Amino acid sequence: MTRAGTAIAVTALALLAGCSTTTNVPPSSPPSLAPLAYHPQQFCDGLAGQRISPVDIGLPSGYATIDSATLLAATDMRVLERGPTPAATIVPAMPQRCRVLGHIAPVDPSAPPIHFQVNLPVRWNHASVQYGGGGFNGVLISGEALVPAARFDQPSPLGQGFVTYGTDSGHQNKPGEPPQVFALNDEALVNFAHASYKKVRDVAVAIMRMSYGVKPRKMYFVGSSEGGREGLTMAQRYPDDFDGILSRVPVIHWTGLQHAGLRDGLALTNGGWMNPAQVKLVHDAVLAACDAADGAADAIVSDPVGCRARFDVSRLRCTAGPADNCLTEPQIRAVQTLHAPLDMGLPLANGLRVYPGRGPSGEATPSFGPTGGWQSWWTGSAAPAFPPVPANGIAWFYGGGAIQYFYARNPQADLRSYRAADHAARIRQVSELMDSTNPDLSAFRASGGKLILLENLGDYAQSPYAGIEYHGAVVQRMGRAAVDSFFKLYTAPGVDHVGTGAPGNADLFPALVAWVTEGRAPAGLTVIEQDARPPFAVRRSRPLCEWPQVPRYRGGDIHAAGSFACAP
Repeated sequence: MTRAGTAIAVTALALLAGCSTTTNVPPSSPPSLAPLAYHPQQFCDGLAGQRISPVDIGLPSGYATIDSATLLAATDMRVLERGPTPAATIVPAMPQRCRVLGHIAPVDPSAPPIHFQVNLPVRWNHASVQYGGGGFNGVLISGEALVPAARFDQPSPLGQGFVTYGTDSGHQNKPGEPPQVFALNDEALVNFAHASYKKVRDVAVAIMRMSYGVKPRKMYFVGSSEGGREGLTMAQRYPDDFDGILSRVPVIHWTGLQHAGLRDGLALTNGGWMNPAQVKLVHDAVLAACDAADGAADAIVSDPVGCRARFDVSRLRCTAGPADNCLTEPQIRAVQTLHAPLDMGLPLANGLRVYPGRGPSGEATPSFGPTGGWQSWWTGSAAPAFPPVPANGIAWFYGGGAIQYFYARNPQADLRSYRAADHAARIRQVSELMDSTNPDLSAFRASGGKLILLENLGDYAQSPYAGIEYHGAVVQRMGRAAVDSFFKLYTAPGVDHVGTGAPGNADLFPALVAWVTEGRAPAGLTVIEQDARPPFAVRRSRPLCEWPQVPRYRGGDIHAAGSFACAP
């Protein structure tokens, strides 16, 4: 891989989650260890070197080994100078805890291990939170951050006494290698698809029993993007493992998304690419056509679905040659391609074959770090190259790499001549592994599970309509009353993939916990836009509406949620 490709990988991955357990305890370890709360230092030190049997892991696996265990002092919240997202600049306050690092050995000796981190607070609330990953993973998720969509001024789960944990999903990124190369190994691919999250969940339960003498009373999974897909995967494949799941902007219809990334990238070649001024031209035209449709001219398109009928990109056509204030025919076709659904031409998992289009709204969302609007995810600052270069959009790098390593299984595959029909069997195989689109959540509901899904409607890393269509499929399968009892879908207009551009932060995780522990369904939630620096001032707020409702202005302060109401 070129140095340029590696740079894209680093940027993209920055973005974008009751049985006996121990065996082979080293002879030098004490025969029985006191619970963590009573002798933190002694107990934490004693965890290092302990192993967990494959018998206690719910899928075929090697031994899990605790490589290190370190007792860490409590720390205050701090804010970093920069980060890939606003939330990533905030390092939450943490309690005294034992940080456990370890790995799970593979079954296939040629497959990489699964790394994990488990954070054991000395004062435990008897619940746990598993964090999902991002991108193609390959980076250890620490479980120390804020949860997706959280208010910046609220404590993290670890700060509230939850055990938290995460994994690298069973492969490790290496300098000079594409982040998708692991998919050439079958076990590594299955681990990335679903198995690593289940295995690490079981290992974490075993470690909690070792540390506190009991297993957790309640277990939660939180994730955004790839981590959001992982959360939905847990509900579908392992319905008894989690009591509550929060999934934000999940890359749920994964196979369709990667092929859409290829299609939309190719649309920018041969004259289709647009410079930043032209991206802003489209953005402004969308606002002119659709911003005030909700009664408030506030630079937020509340109803992007309705906007599809009002916005016509062909009205921006150049009449006197290319210019920054108009679009050429190839550029118009590129925008129309992005907005159009992608018919794969062959069946995918769970009867799907069409990936929904993206937009309009959020085209020129200001970039935070490497993220924001078309320029980050689609157009980049230069037309797609072969192979990709850092100036290209992230979706091109992700989609092209997935095509080569997951579907064609040929790192040299020519993206310009790739045809899905030539790889139909492999596409279906990967779709069955990766696409979290099974609408039958009856087992998850029967186990008492609760699920909250948040889609940001200005998202160009993936189509928010994929999650919206999934919720509709679950309703069609199970009935509206049944779905309303355990599954809530919310949408945030104008918000991009990482939560910027419009009000995108809400108390969703506290609402999920209250739903699980008290049976109190979420209601009356507010979504806010706030500074990512103390005192985390709130700039504006909106009601967080359940789909298909969207905010409508009813009078008053245009920046206040109370001035809006959720309406169809």
